[in-house]
Order: sequence, then structure tokens, then C-alpha cells
Amino acid sequence: MQIIDGKKVSAQVKQEVKNETELLKKEHSITPGLAVVIVGDDPASRVYVNNKKKACELVGFHSEEYALPAETTQEELLSLVKELNEKKDINGILVQLPLPKHLDDKAVIEAISPLKDVDAFHAVNVGKIMLGEYDFLPCTPAGVMEMLHYYNIEVSGKNCVVIGRSNIVGKPMAMLLLHENGTVTICHSRTKNLAEVCSKADILVAAVGRPKFVTADMVKEGAVVIDVGMDRDENGKLCGDVDFENVKDKCSYITPVPGGVGPMTIATLMKNTIKAAKIQNNL
Repeated sequence: MQIIDGKKVSAQVKQEVKNETELLKKEHSITPGLAVVIVGDDPASRVYVNNKKKACELVGFHSEEYALPAETTQEELLSLVKELNEKKDINGILVQLPLPKHLDDKAVIEAISPLKDVDAFHAVNVGKIMLGEYDFLPCTPAGVMEMLHYYNIEVSGKNCVVIGRSNIVGKPMAMLLLHENGTVTICHSRTKNLAEVCSKADILVAAVGRPKFVTADMVKEGAVVIDVGMDRDENGKLCGDVDFENVKDKCSYITPVPGGVGPMTIATLMKNTIKAAKIQNNL
């Protein structure tokens, strides 16, 4: 059993982005810029936003944070997005989700220019992922693919099972595995014989948002297990969707929580932002 080290892989991705940024500055006087918008004071969102700022600093990006009060109106938020769409020094716009209940996140995502949508949530970018002709990939699924490539884990011809059908992880994850010729099954709350379906997977991706949901009986001997979950167990300790201690000995590879998929999400965001800067400057 080998542990997939997300910190190590993400450090390499960030180093590549940093080198590319230095080259962009030197040859074209372009500094990639990322704007992060946070509404309200959700503590988990605050942690994510701070980590994104640190990553921007590390790779040499220009970053701007817009921290808006929880009572911000839809009009005010859309007006800020419009302003950022027009800012030349901002190449990527990220509105931290979830938004307070009175705001319509779908309308906000659709207001972001697809060329600056570095989360790849806009309908245009989602459609391009379906077609396999994308500019940007959603950060978490793309981070998972990056880890599989780093460890030379072959997807082609493998039985791949994704638990979870969210627009942010489950659906795009399935498409990316499919683009690499995996045979993909998407499971969800209505799936019959879930344990049986999962136990046939060569590559199992858990993105269900329930602590320690994937147990040893759901995992095939020698499977690759990717845990996208970020949960708290009964003692308030950070854990994933996979019961790591009981599952790990059955796997050929497994991602830990924390230190697995999490760091990859931010590394991919940096990758998307530099790509956006190049596209917007016709490079």
C-alpha cells in the first residue's frame, strides 16, 4: 500500500506555475492576477481564502481579496463581478461558495466571464468539459487526475467508480476519468447495492460528504482509493469520506485526509489562473 502524498504533488505543481510566472513577467511583463470574493464570515471559507492568498504569494501572482458583509445584496455582488470582469490586471475571479442563503450562487457564477472562471463552474466551461475541449478544469477533479498521473496510475480500461454526483466534484470527475478511457460508474444516494458496485472498482473516488462512509467491505483488494471528503468525525477530528484505518490495508494506493486531495485543489487553481492570463493575452 502506498499513500498518495498530495502535499508533495501540489508543491511540484506550484513550483512549475512559479517558474512559468517568472517567465511571463520577464518576457511579456505580465503578472497573473486572481480576485477572491468572500461574502460573510463562514470560518471554513475564511481558511480556504487565506490558503489561496498564500498560494498566490508563493507563485508570484497579484491577488486581491474582496471581503463583503453577510448582508450584501445580489445587485451589489453582481456589480462587483462585472467590475472584476472588466479589470485588465485580474485574470481569474473566484467567488467563495457557499454564499449566504439570500444570494443566488447560480446567477453569480453565470455572471463571471467564462475566460476568468478559474473554478470552471460556468455553464460554458462545464459544456467544454463534456466535449473534452476545455480551457479550465474544476480544481478538485483536476487535482485528482494530477495525482494519478504523478504516481503513474493507469486509468485506461479500468473500472472507475465515483460516489457522489455534485456539479463541483462528482460529475466532472466522472468526465475526466472517461476522457482517459476509464469505464465509469457514478453512484449516489439512490444507487442499489452500493457496496457491491464499489467493490468492483479498480479506482474508487469518494466525494459524498459523509465521514468514514466508505468501509473495507466496499473496497476491492488492490484498488486505488481517492478520498475527496473533508469531514469531522464523532470527536470533531478532521477525517475523510473513507474509513482510512480499516480500508488502507486493502489498497494499492490511497489518499489521506488531510494532506491528500485538499492541497491539489489550490495548486490547480494556480494552474488555471496562469492559463487564463495566457489566454487573455493571446499567448
